[in-house]
Amino acid sequence: MESLLYISAALAAGGFLILCISLAVTLNAMKKTLNNLTGTVGALQNQLDGVTRETTDLLHKTNSLAEDIQDKSLKLNSVVDAVKGVGTNVQQLNNSIGKITHSVSRSVENNEEKIAQVIQWSNVAMEIRDKWKARKAKETYDSPTQPEPQRAMRSLD
Repeated sequence: MESLLYISAALAAGGFLILCISLAVTLNAMKKTLNNLTGTVGALQNQLDGVTRETTDLLHKTNSLAEDIQDKSLKLNSVVDAVKGVGTNVQQLNNSIGKITHSVSRSVENNEEKIAQVIQWSNVAMEIRDKWKARKAKETYDSPTQPEPQRAMRSLD
């Protein structure tokens, strides 16, 4: 019976040894996994730092662009106001031209008879001028080549 006790103790010791060995293998595998995980987390931390830096730079640039856009928008507002003023002035000018055109048309209608008389008198004056030029040209063509005073001197000789 004593031998049975030794065999039991040896079996228990063997089982405990197998348990310890399997536990050591498991812990060793877990150590490798944790080391790989530490490396991955370290690389991830570096990448995250890079992304954070780029995001910060991008945020600064975005803020700068937003300020620039706001400044340009304010400047553009003054340009838009100026263009609006020009548009208003052009509209007023168009209205004034329309009023003047209407006034001139009404005056022409009212003075249509007088205008017709002026045109008739102008035509008569043009005809008289043309006839006078024709007569002047004919007199110049019919007159001798020497001027009148020289002809008179020759007749005295």
